[in-house]
Amino acid sequence: MSRRFVIEAVMIAIYGQLLLPKRPVEYRIPYTTVMELYDMKDSTDPVMPESDDDAHVKNKIGEMISYFEDPFNKKKLERALMAPWRESPPLPINENVTLVIVNAAESMQYGELFDPIETEVILMSLRLQCPILTDQIEFQDKVVQNAIPAQMFDIDDFEYAVEDGMLSSDEYTD
Repeated sequence: MSRRFVIEAVMIAIYGQLLLPKRPVEYRIPYTTVMELYDMKDSTDPVMPESDDDAHVKNKIGEMISYFEDPFNKKKLERALMAPWRESPPLPINENVTLVIVNAAESMQYGELFDPIETEVILMSLRLQCPILTDQIEFQDKVVQNAIPAQMFDIDDFEYAVEDGMLSSDEYTD
């Protein structure tokens, strides 16, 4: 059984180890974060502080965009866009990694506390009952401080999160 995580698309481009898990992993990605990739790739603002790292990540972002624009994958993505909360069919990356794009419908439930993408990530986690994987410390702190009932893992704890002893997405409860 694969472990499921809600994650922003750019995190997969930044953290290559996410594509090499020891166990099967399924990443649930809000569609709005896929669209953010286009802005990040073309922006003069750096994604990473070091110029070499920034160039590498922007190259990986370009590869992700190409993957999503592949006609077969694009057709799968378009299915997810037909209705709010609809999911794309699985998009396999390798034998252990699958992406599922979700047409998350941001609501104002957490709008005063979180930005729209953070809200989508939280709502996806709660709705799909799977933990959030992020590197955003401030976001993690806000979730804890506001007692949001979402399970979170820092990307630095990725290996721990996919270990046998962790709750599978079917066993996840608050």
